[in-house]
Amino acid sequence: MKKLIVLALIGLVAQLIDGSLGMAYGLTSTSLLLAFGIAPAVASASVHFAEVVTTAASGVSHIRFGNVDKKIIYRLIIPGSIGAFAGACFLSSLPGDIVKPYVSFFLLFLGFYILYRFLFKKNNKVTDHEKAFSRKQLIPLGLVAGFLDATGGGGWGPVATPVLLAKNGTSTRKVIGSVDTSEFAVALSATIGFLISLGWHQVNWMWVIALMAGGLIAAPIAAYLVKIIPSHILGVVVGGLIIFTNARTILQTVGVSGISLQSVYTILAVLWLAGIVYSIRKNKKTNNLSLSKRTG
Repeated sequence: MKKLIVLALIGLVAQLIDGSLGMAYGLTSTSLLLAFGIAPAVASASVHFAEVVTTAASGVSHIRFGNVDKKIIYRLIIPGSIGAFAGACFLSSLPGDIVKPYVSFFLLFLGFYILYRFLFKKNNKVTDHEKAFSRKQLIPLGLVAGFLDATGGGGWGPVATPVLLAKNGTSTRKVIGSVDTSEFAVALSATIGFLISLGWHQVNWMWVIALMAGGLIAAPIAAYLVKIIPSHILGVVVGGLIIFTNARTILQTVGVSGISLQSVYTILAVLWLAGIVYSIRKNKKTNNLSLSKRTG
């Protein structure tokens, strides 16, 4: 029962972060499931089963708050679904013990990328004129992001959202809302791929329901919070969480244990805390500058 409550809380926190950042539900949930010792394919399958419902709720919420660009959604759905289905079938065909360190390494890399993006990269300027993305840009993006999402248990948001935000003139909230809304089709396609490859019996449905319940509660809240919570602070928190949870698998794989393992954990924790403090101060400084410009 305690494990189910923990999983529900994981689903709730992950969806709050995902709905606010346009990324990290799958990464956060899969990283923690891997830390519980669950095989990569089963962990990714469980997360995607839950995401079918949570992304639907998140999409409806974003649509109601006007956080979507329909052109982006329509152009991402088909390639994203194809990539996710292929990724699910690929991951299911590999032995869990062999692929687990590689999945953790991929998640670790994305965790560092998220930290870099939200700590050091400047925010893109947003203008009233929103430039449309072409099919040539969105089709390969959807294929790659969908494939990585299924194989890593997360990756749709961390790949698609930063790429879309990199284009000046694109509304941040509409990028986040569009990525979250289109993720429903990606999660559904990955789920079908896992069902065909793994079968129903491999999935722990109680875990899925627990993750789903937490995500459903958080989805409408996150869609509203996307307008008011500083995204770079949440980005640093989730990036550090992903690094911390996946470092354990990688370190154990290469034979690090005992005092050395604890030392690495301590260093990571200190750096993570420093990043959060820096992000909070950066946000405060930005707010003060904005206030000075208004009053000046």
